[in-house]
Amino acid sequence: MPGPISGIHHMTAIAGDPQRNLDFYAGVLGLRLVKLTVNFDVPNTYHLYYGDEVGRPGTIVTFFPWPHMRRSRAGAGQFFATALSIPPGALDYWRERLEAHGVQCAGPLERFEETVLAFEDPDGLPLELVAHQRAEERPGWPQGPVPAEVAIRGIHGVSAVSLAHERTARVLAELLGLRELAREDGRTRYVAGQGGSGAIIDLIEPQEATPGIEGIGTVHHLALRVPDDEAQRQVHHEVAEHGFRVTPVLDRQYFRSIYFRELGGLLFEIATDPPGFTVDEPVERLGSELRLPPWLEPRREELIRQLPPLRRPGTA
Repeated sequence: MPGPISGIHHMTAIAGDPQRNLDFYAGVLGLRLVKLTVNFDVPNTYHLYYGDEVGRPGTIVTFFPWPHMRRSRAGAGQFFATALSIPPGALDYWRERLEAHGVQCAGPLERFEETVLAFEDPDGLPLELVAHQRAEERPGWPQGPVPAEVAIRGIHGVSAVSLAHERTARVLAELLGLRELAREDGRTRYVAGQGGSGAIIDLIEPQEATPGIEGIGTVHHLALRVPDDEAQRQVHHEVAEHGFRVTPVLDRQYFRSIYFRELGGLLFEIATDPPGFTVDEPVERLGSELRLPPWLEPRREELIRQLPPLRRPGTA
């Protein structure tokens, strides 16, 4: 059934050292740190949000830096690579930039008539850059360290390996309303809403059923986007009707969220587009200082003592 989900809202992964994470995503990849805050559920650790100039839904990658967490093991029951979109003519620039920063790249390779460059972040999280015509529908950040004409334009899509492939396929198609677009080399591509960059989930047929181990360098969850609270209530009802345990609505300050884990092991979040990242600081100041939700503001001094100081790339 077609549903209210229009695409990907954000991806959240587990990182190690927060400074190393900031240096890579804001410095090497040139994304904007649009929000410096804490994990609302475990507030003595950061929650770092990166995106385009204003953190539009679909451009956002976020991280929980837990330096003392165990290392991960890739396997079934996990989201795998996060693909970021770049303009078609930007691939050579990015290969040279990544290699100049000591990042090894694989490819370019062809997949679903797209050109893909694969690499890993400093924690071993799989990433891809996908040259795609529709990338240019989203603007590059003009004030970033990467020229706007070749800058990353947001999330292209994500891939996943399920512990229960057929059941996850039914969740994507029947519950979440994504439609199957194509199959190629053991991958089935599903798209949400109008499709295109920012609306893609590739479900990969597992070579073996060894479960992955969550840890540093793995995706924690994938957030899909809905336009408003009413659409979120609709999805909440459908998820519950299908027998999944789904959380109540949680206030994440910049969006409202519900979460559920499907039988293949994948953790999904359904996040509203509003209110956005300018709700507590103007566009020109996004990510410039630690922001806390009202219920954590009384603990500001305590939390600052527990959080390591961060230096933004390009500052002394």
